[in-house]
Amino acid sequence: MSEARLQLANAPCSWGTLEFAGLGGGQVPYARMLDELVESGYVGTELGDWGYMPTEPGQLRQAITGRGLSLRGAFVPVALSEESAHEEGLARAVRTALLLSRAGDSEDPPLLVLADANGRVPQRVWNAGRITPDLGLSMRQWETVALGAASIAQGVLNQTGLRTVFHHHCAGYVETPEEIARLLAMTDPQLLGLVFDTGHYVYGSGNQEVSVLEGLEAFGDRVWYVHFKDCHPAVARHARTEGLGYFEAVEKGLFCELGQGCVDFARVLSWLHKRAYDGWIVVEQDVLPGMGSPKESAERNRRYMRLLGL
Repeated sequence: MSEARLQLANAPCSWGTLEFAGLGGGQVPYARMLDELVESGYVGTELGDWGYMPTEPGQLRQAITGRGLSLRGAFVPVALSEESAHEEGLARAVRTALLLSRAGDSEDPPLLVLADANGRVPQRVWNAGRITPDLGLSMRQWETVALGAASIAQGVLNQTGLRTVFHHHCAGYVETPEEIARLLAMTDPQLLGLVFDTGHYVYGSGNQEVSVLEGLEAFGDRVWYVHFKDCHPAVARHARTEGLGYFEAVEKGLFCELGQGCVDFARVLSWLHKRAYDGWIVVEQDVLPGMGSPKESAERNRRYMRLLGL
């Protein structure tokens, strides 16, 4: 089997543009962010929060392709366990996917990145990284989640032609390996893929010694997209021991620069090559105000990936 050709992108969250109110601080203007992303050696980007980049397709396309970049995806959180939120969630997902489809590359289409509406349920926020079964959903709620995810993915496909991947994410209802497996088992593998996020998988497992390869082996057939995010073991241990909430842990540097945490990216890359994965890798590091320079972190992360041969 020949090795896959992997391409490397980054995302606005690495410049402090996060989907959670109160975490982002002052935003770096999108044009500067894109310029710095290119200068750091990446060839793709995600959209970021709705309205951060232009929402007029022609303007967005020019901003992306004019810099030689590829538009790879956009994160859309929906409160999937609440049936009443599905219709509005579908509308936002389709709106976002239409922009992606019109501004993106038809030969290498972007993906709609669907997630549970992380950060809405205090119990899940305060227990992220140490979720126990009693904090999870009932079977009826799981059926609602699966139905919502499937209907949104189908609606996006029907109306825009784009595929949808699900992002397992800490502080939401699909965080632990068991929860990821439950959602995938209840949805159509041809309709809904998985964006495998290395950092969220490690922290969400609740196990300090967990191997990312366990998740890749378990869910590999559904992996259509990959986020490279590292997880600092000392911060994770402190957060779990002291009972810190998700946002507190992130603010303390939970998701550190690549190579500074516990994710074995060399083995992840080896797995991707062996599986002939031909999708994109998106580097993400939640750089918040006061945590350092986003561009310098992006450059160091890019150098680290070069050391691994990418």
